[in-house]
Amino acid sequence: MSMDHNLSLSHIDTELEALLQHAPPIPPLEGEIPELRRRLADVKRNLNNTIPLAENLTVEDIQIPTRDNSNIAARVYSPKRGAKGGSPLFVMLHGGGWCLGGLENEEMNCRNFCAEHDMVVLNVDYRLAPEYPFPTPVNDAYDAVKWAAANASGLKANLKQGFIVGGSSAGGNLAAVVANLARDDENLPPLTGIYLCVPIVVHKNAVPEKYKAEYLSYEQNKNAPILSQKTMDIFYGMPLSRLHSVMPRHSLQADLISPTPTENYKPTPSSPLTSPLLHPTSQTVHPPTYFQICGMDPLRDEAFIYERLLREDFGVKTKVDVYPGLPHAFWNNWPQLSATRKWAKDGNKGVGWLLGHASEGNRE
Repeated sequence: MSMDHNLSLSHIDTELEALLQHAPPIPPLEGEIPELRRRLADVKRNLNNTIPLAENLTVEDIQIPTRDNSNIAARVYSPKRGAKGGSPLFVMLHGGGWCLGGLENEEMNCRNFCAEHDMVVLNVDYRLAPEYPFPTPVNDAYDAVKWAAANASGLKANLKQGFIVGGSSAGGNLAAVVANLARDDENLPPLTGIYLCVPIVVHKNAVPEKYKAEYLSYEQNKNAPILSQKTMDIFYGMPLSRLHSVMPRHSLQADLISPTPTENYKPTPSSPLTSPLLHPTSQTVHPPTYFQICGMDPLRDEAFIYERLLREDFGVKTKVDVYPGLPHAFWNNWPQLSATRKWAKDGNKGVGWLLGHASEGNRE
């Protein structure tokens, strides 16, 4: 796709535009982390109460041990009638800028994927920044994937039927990072598919020079609804002086900022644990990957760049669904949109596509 085509994807969806004429705009995720956590929890609760959730399954909350002798919560969704010979396994990593969210974030996808594909889904509540900054969320995510592989039989899963890791936004970032770590780990059964929904795949300060001419959405959509540049700055962590420089002096957002510098995730921009786009050595044997990309999203172009890198440079099978004129994770705030129903159906089809290519993700 051309850069002009990508830029046109920011033109607002007509259904969303009509909706916003009769409803107040959704405020961007800006402010202090505790308040943002509350807001996101409210949005997810409303989404889960609005869209029908699959019921023909069992749900169990468990604890997973981590490398630092701690434990993280997780939720297992299992089909009531497991697939003959064991079910595929999907490890889900929620979004929220590594600072927000929990098990309820992906409740809808976890239930629907489980019911639609007779698969076991492990929903991981990795620890969050700022209490647990980089690389703890990465370590927790990878520890959960390794635990899932080691305990697959106890989960009534058969990894040969499918072993998928995925997530949305920051969860997509963790899934892409885990895909690279797993590819280099000879002690881990091979992943067979990766699900990347509106993922973060490169830090804004680590975009390779050769991609900068097409990395336009971060600036084009800097003031987009839901996720803005300011939101990303808050999640990443930046000095207080810089935060005030990008917000009006007397704005509500400025008043909400803590009087101490934000720290939050604090990643190393050039690390492949932050920017999986920068870890090309593992992509030659990368599992098939499914992308969902929003047109009015600051993260749009990095996802397009990463998909092309995988497909053209390394021969990875990819599938992409794009949602023109819609902002980052729009389905959370506007479940009534027809695009939200399409996004949910596309996600189910995308997971089915990954399962159809499961044997190709296996190591020879």
